[in-house]
Amino acid sequence: VSAILEAAEEHNADVIGMSGLLVKSTVIMKENLEELNGRGLAAKYPVILGGAALTRAYVEQDLHELYEGEVRYARDAFEGLRLMDALMGVKRGVPGAVLPELKQRRVPKRETPVLEAREPEPAGRSDVAADNPVPEPPFLGTKVVKGIPLDAYAPWLDETALFKGQWGLKDNETIDSEGRARLRGWLDRLQTGHLLEAAVVYGYFPCVSKGDDLIVLDEHGGERTRFSFPRQQRGRRLCLADFFRAEESGETDVLALQMVTVGSKIGEATAELFESDSYRDYLELHGLSVQLAEALAEYWHARVREEWGIGAADPAAMEGMFRTEYQGCRYSLGYPACPDLEDRAKIAGLLGPERIGVQLSEEYQLHPEQSTDAIVVHHPEASYFNAGGRRL
Repeated sequence: VSAILEAAEEHNADVIGMSGLLVKSTVIMKENLEELNGRGLAAKYPVILGGAALTRAYVEQDLHELYEGEVRYARDAFEGLRLMDALMGVKRGVPGAVLPELKQRRVPKRETPVLEAREPEPAGRSDVAADNPVPEPPFLGTKVVKGIPLDAYAPWLDETALFKGQWGLKDNETIDSEGRARLRGWLDRLQTGHLLEAAVVYGYFPCVSKGDDLIVLDEHGGERTRFSFPRQQRGRRLCLADFFRAEESGETDVLALQMVTVGSKIGEATAELFESDSYRDYLELHGLSVQLAEALAEYWHARVREEWGIGAADPAAMEGMFRTEYQGCRYSLGYPACPDLEDRAKIAGLLGPERIGVQLSEEYQLHPEQSTDAIVVHHPEASYFNAGGRRL
């Protein structure tokens, strides 16, 4: 927070913005707001908060009660721009300029905590089946695939996520009249400008589970590395480790890992748009590049299912694919089932992503940004779930 405030002072900032991916980011943001209060800077700096770890209610109810200045939630970059317009309009005294109303609390906040009776927590694994067939991997170890054509993974582009989530188009009429034409234009520019360098490194690894841990084995059956995952505190008490054969079963399971990237050129192009103040083009190209990386990841996940021999039941329509109506699941780090970004170093150690031009920063971020990694599970009961009892 000291670095943030030093930069704000140096550049005479009007607003401070913070974005958080992980659940622990919410704690840091709360501490940062308390620090601004303590330094007497709350009145000087309105704050915009966003990111996957936050909700509007948490920001505009809980954190607003804490912060002595203005704090608002931005769902995406487009809402962030609208908030900046409102904040600057209020600051400059523009007639009619007002901040959007805060989200109202539906249930009055309890002044004192009420203890709730809890069911005793059972020990051990969840009720996930342990007799499902273990597919035969086509190979053990890793492979690198480069030069994947756009035509191969463009059909996997989630247009709803792109148009509504990334580009901020709110209705189907605008999407049809403007969005699709601009998408076609961008895809043509990416092709003719040779801005895409799609590549994948992936692999299959023998493994077993032990409690909440997934143990990746070497060629001699010894431990190569280990992942520890959180377990649900209620309900089925799911944990990612449960989707693999237990060590005591005497059987060996198989894990797939993948890392994909659409390369660094598209990131360089978005940076040039930003530097030239072409903000609409910047936001559109950046949003498209992120979704193309996700499309590539979905495309390769389907390839893994095919190689495992479990892809025959995949839905025919792409809408079913986006609803994950297939066997297995692809888990990305930073989300509730596997929240520890430090595990990215273990994945990198197993895959060697530098072979496709992907580097891991000291903060466990992938570079280029338009890259994504995943733990791929074949178990038919695997699904997305919250784990570790973390709730906002």
